[in-house]
Amino acid sequence: MRPVQYFSEEYLERCRELSPEQILAFLDDFQALHAAATMPRKSRLISLRLPEPLLAAFRTRASLAGVPYQTQIKRLMSAWLAAPDDPAPHPAPPPTRTLPDR
Repeated sequence: MRPVQYFSEEYLERCRELSPEQILAFLDDFQALHAAATMPRKSRLISLRLPEPLLAAFRTRASLAGVPYQTQIKRLMSAWLAAPDDPAPHPAPPPTRTLPDR
């Protein structure tokens, strides 16, 4: 059950004095402030193959930064999506294979 919110007469009087533009600005700010809290938090489990040394190094660095490594992966993905026109900061080199000597 949600708590009931009570407003003072002084607050209600101040609200009555707001212009329509001020009310719209307040509602826009309120919506932006609470957008993250109202976003669905549904997640999907994925499987991702990574070279073991890369994952170990990533987990170590995330641990040193005090951040769970999966949280850091999500942060990196979000940051990259926020700037889609920027190239990857450090593109991975193409995989190389060496043939054994005969």
